Order: sequence, then structure tokens, then C-alpha cells
Amino acid sequence: MDVLKAQDPARIGAHTLLARLGAGGMGQVYLGRSPGGRLVAIKVIRDEIVDHPEALTRFRREVETVRAVRSAYTANLIDASLDTAPYWLATEYVPGPTLGGAIRERGPLPSDSARSLFAALAEALATVHGYGVTHRDLKPQNVILSPQGPLLIDFGIARGAADTALTQTGFAPGTPGYTAPEVLISNQVGSATDMFALGAMLAYVVTGRPPFGSGPTHAVSYRVVHEDIDVGGVEPDLAELIQDCVAKDPARRPGPAEVITRCAVTSVLAEDPFYVRLTSDIEAVPQDLPAARAAGLVPPGHGAPTPPEDAPTVGPGYVPTALPGYVPTFVPPAPTAVPGRRRSRRTPWVVALAVAVVVGTGTAVTLKMLEDNGTGGTGGGSSSSESPTASAVPHKVPEYILNDRVSLDRWTLSTEPAEAVHGIGKCAQVGAVSAPKELQYAVDDLDDPDSATVVRRARITFRFKYAEIEDKKPAPYYVSVGVKPPHEIDADTGKPYEVMMESKNVGYTSKPVDIYEHWKEGGFVELTYPDDFQGHFSASKGEAAIPVVNDPGDWTAVIYHVKSSPTDYESIGCTGFRVGSS
Repeated sequence: MDVLKAQDPARIGAHTLLARLGAGGMGQVYLGRSPGGRLVAIKVIRDEIVDHPEALTRFRREVETVRAVRSAYTANLIDASLDTAPYWLATEYVPGPTLGGAIRERGPLPSDSARSLFAALAEALATVHGYGVTHRDLKPQNVILSPQGPLLIDFGIARGAADTALTQTGFAPGTPGYTAPEVLISNQVGSATDMFALGAMLAYVVTGRPPFGSGPTHAVSYRVVHEDIDVGGVEPDLAELIQDCVAKDPARRPGPAEVITRCAVTSVLAEDPFYVRLTSDIEAVPQDLPAARAAGLVPPGHGAPTPPEDAPTVGPGYVPTALPGYVPTFVPPAPTAVPGRRRSRRTPWVVALAVAVVVGTGTAVTLKMLEDNGTGGTGGGSSSSESPTASAVPHKVPEYILNDRVSLDRWTLSTEPAEAVHGIGKCAQVGAVSAPKELQYAVDDLDDPDSATVVRRARITFRFKYAEIEDKKPAPYYVSVGVKPPHEIDADTGKPYEVMMESKNVGYTSKPVDIYEHWKEGGFVELTYPDDFQGHFSASKGEAAIPVVNDPGDWTAVIYHVKSSPTDYESIGCTGFRVGSS
């Protein structure tokens, strides 16, 4: 819980603000007090994304989902405003740590306690699925441990059975390590997607370790698709249940009813001594404005006096969320089939994050990256900075980035003639992270910008949108671009091997450059392939980049944020271009 800042309002709708609870991908979350004296968690969508239709659609979907799903395992909707900015929703405030925070502080649960928690979460999912809703971002940070039992929060990317996918360009929904293989590969989402996340969470609860290890997002995602979950040291029957829940084929995963049966719970979770220990350190919460001021959460003189607002406009009266002494046994009737659930038992060979249309040759693309932190409180998250700071800048910028890893990022030209004629394609990107601002980039033929293909030289341009409106030049943010041909290249010939193999490395890279190089005039950084690129496959001198004509086909260009060393970099964007006929 944090102090309100000068820019924070004194009220949201009819609710008086008492503190900050944190920040998530969609906006700021506050602790508030309703006119009737009830504590609420208020999520306010960020000002800078209110003009993005996809963000507003996602937020409206969250409101509708929270309104529709009324359960002992969810925080109920109290109020919302969806007509004009600021857009916000208020849910009942439930004190308690997140599952992730509790395990991090207290360590893993013993098997019997884990089974009780697992059964409760399975019933929570059964209830949500009974409303025809898939959560899609189930993870330890999105589970609140109240004294009476767990609650699911943050339905920001949830969707109903009849809804279409809603994701950011180039991204799969969810969190690495808890996102199912079918989502990573083709964005196929169904109730089995949540069961995968449930199994991954149980592995974390009983081991205290990330279910598929740690490291870069692309590495974790690769393990999700190709490797086994970490259940080292777990009791055999519990390990088997976890492994069944995270089966690569969604059709082989058990449903909530089977999970509850196999957990065979006979005791009350809220009375389990280990669960009680996890929920014992609940932070003291101010009940009104004087108490918040006394606690230093509301600075003196904060907020101009405002007249009382209308009473809450949506959300019925209080519905108790706690069921003391309850043992999970109930599973509601299964909803109608959710489109997209895979029935194939074939394990995929290649991992690729959700494919989304991005723009290739001759056209620019704007990519707004929204990061969902979701830690702490009902709907809360960890506070985050909106722009790079000086402390994030490496003391010495590396001269190059080393081609030291597998890269499965892949751009392909669209199969739709109306798109292909303009060089539009799709980028399947693995392991991208959020950029601090809106990233704009484009690729075209340097000699013929109107061409849908590249003949000799590709021009790659990029910038952060609206950087020029800053009062002063932002701290440097170094970027390198990796351009890779369709196939692995024989270093002796500069052409593909006789037996062609798909390129799975970073490719030829540019010297890191500050993306704010042309900050004041709002200009783009411009690079030319092959002139500005080399292949750094070892720490020795770089190799010359091959001509594009050596390997006709779909080339991929990945934008990397470069940090403190040649091996310290991560992808923030992806595009590409076609060499040869379209």
C-alpha cells in the first residue's frame, strides 16, 4: 500500500481515495471508501491508453466479466464508469497477500495443504467456467489469499466462449510459465488453458520454484512447449496430477471436477495451519479518510474539496464472498464448448507466440505494449515506471550484440493478396518484453519505397512515438536490430546450405544506437541492411552481412533493447520483409 501522489484525484466517482494499491498493465489501482463506508479496490485506466480502442475493449470486457461472474471465489463488482474518461471499475476490497507473494515470503506448502488449496482453486475455475468465461491469465499474482479462502482477480484478458481473441500485436495473452502451449503456438484458448495454469501454479506452490524455470521469456516459453514441468521432490501422486494438468495436449488435461476428486479434500482450508500462516500478515488497512491521513497515506491538503457524487450506478448490494468451514465439492454444469480447444494429440514441434498481423514493407506499425504486473491486493500490482531512467542505462554501451541464442521469431508475408501487395505480413514473436513507450517501426525497399518487396537494400526505421513532447531529452535507450534470412547460412558460401534449414538464430545485427537520437524533431532512427549490419557469432571480429539476394524469401527483423553487455538484450518488436516476388 503506497501514499497517494499529487497527481492522484481525491475521489473517483462517489468513492474517496485512501491509498495506492499498485499499478497493473491497464492502469492504477487505488484503495477507496464508498459513500456507505465500504472499502473498494478501484482500477482506473491509464490516460495514455484511453485512445486505444483495443485497450478500452479489454477494459469493458473486464467490467462485464466481473459483473457477470458472482462467486465465493471472486471479488464482486461494486461500481464502474464506462461512458467518459476517466474509465474505472470498483470491486469489493479483500485484504490478503497474493499467492505469489505468500509463497515467496513463507516458502512452499506441504502436500496436504497444497491439495486443499488446489481443490479450492479448481472449484473457483469451475464456477468461472460455468459462466462461460475463461480467465486466461491465471498465475500466483492473480490469486488473493483471504482468511476464508482464495479469490481470483484481474479478469483483464478473460473472454467468454463466444468472444474472439483480444491481444496486443505480436503477443499471446497470459504470463510465461503459466500460459499453455496451444496459446503460445496459435492463440487457441479454452477452459483447458486455465487448467494448464492451475497445474503450473500447484507446481509453484509445492516447490517454491518457477514451474518451467526462470530466464528470458522466450526460453521459458520454449520449455513450456517442449520440456517437462519441474516437479522434483514432489509426492508421486501429486506430481502425477500436476503433470496431467499441464499435458501438452489440452484434450488430455483433467477438468475441475476430476481435480477436486483426486485432491480428496476432507478438511477446511481456512483452518489449515499452513494456510493460516500464509494469511497471518495482512497489512493494516485504513477504514476512512482520517485514518488514511493519520497513517500518512493521504498527504495533508491532498485533493481539492469536491461535492458528493451520485451513488454507485452498477453492481447490486453486497454478496458475502467468504464461506467459513467450506470444503470444495461442487462443480457447476459444464458450459458449452469453447471454440479453439484443440483435440489433436499431436505435440507441436515449433514454439511461436500468438501470430498477429503486423506491417511489413512500406508501411509503419505502432505497437503499444501493456504489461500486466498484477501483484498485491484485489486488482493491485507493483508500481512501475512509465519511462526509462538514467539508472537503467548501461555505463558503457556495447559495440555489438552477440548472436548467442536461439531465436524463433519469424515474419511471413500475408497469404491474402490484398495485404501481400502492400508487403503486409505476420510476425510470430517469442519472448518479447514491454517497451516503455509506443514503439513505431517500418521496413521498406531503400531504392523503391513503394515496392512490396526488397530487391537489394532494406531500410528499417523506428522511434518512440511522441518522445518529442517531453520537456527534456529522455535518458538513453539503446536499441539494436537483428535481421535474419529465412534459412541457416553457410559461412563459407554466404548462402543457404544445400539441405535448407530454417534460421533459428538472431541473424545479422546493427550497432546499438540511442532510440532518442532524433528526439527533438520526432524523427526516426534509420538503418540500412546490409550496410549497417554484421554477424557477431563469436566475440571475434564481425562477419559481413550477406546480400538479401543470397536467400530469397521472408526475412525477419527483430528490434532489441540493449543493456549492459553484448549478451544482455531482449526483444521489444518484430517485423520483416519479402525478398523476391510477392
